[in-house]
Amino acid sequence: MARDKDSGEKVVATNRKAYYDYHIEEKLEAGIALRGTEVKSLREGKVNLQDSYASVDHGEVFLHHCHISPYSHGNIANTDPLRPRKLLLHRKEISRLLGQTQQKGLTLIPLRIYFSPNGRAKVELALAKGKKQYDRRESTKEREAGREVQRAMKGARREE
Repeated sequence: MARDKDSGEKVVATNRKAYYDYHIEEKLEAGIALRGTEVKSLREGKVNLQDSYASVDHGEVFLHHCHISPYSHGNIANTDPLRPRKLLLHRKEISRLLGQTQQKGLTLIPLRIYFSPNGRAKVELALAKGKKQYDRRESTKEREAGREVQRAMKGARREE
């Protein structure tokens, strides 16, 4: 678990592939409703956000396909690792998200799960639009070009 130095947050998991697959338009924070030993499993860092998404169903927001492994010292009370988990948002935020996902064709994806300074588990959600294959190739080229520029700058500094 990494700790964000300025805010005191303990980052448990990040969805690094999200930046590759989507154009991130807006970010927001949501609480997550967990059961029993899921919090202990989160503290151990046993979570996978790959291929997970959030959806608005009947006025509530749920996180789907987020795999939180069963707690290692748990018992029969361990829950299903892939169950949909309710996200805690204000009513106005939920209605705004519902409108944007239906009308604009945006998707809700989790970027990271972390513990806030007061110990609450939080999910950073993003309203995102999917990238096409050529967009992915272009962003990869831009990233590699930036790395080459950094290498050239570093080499120029060493020669001085």
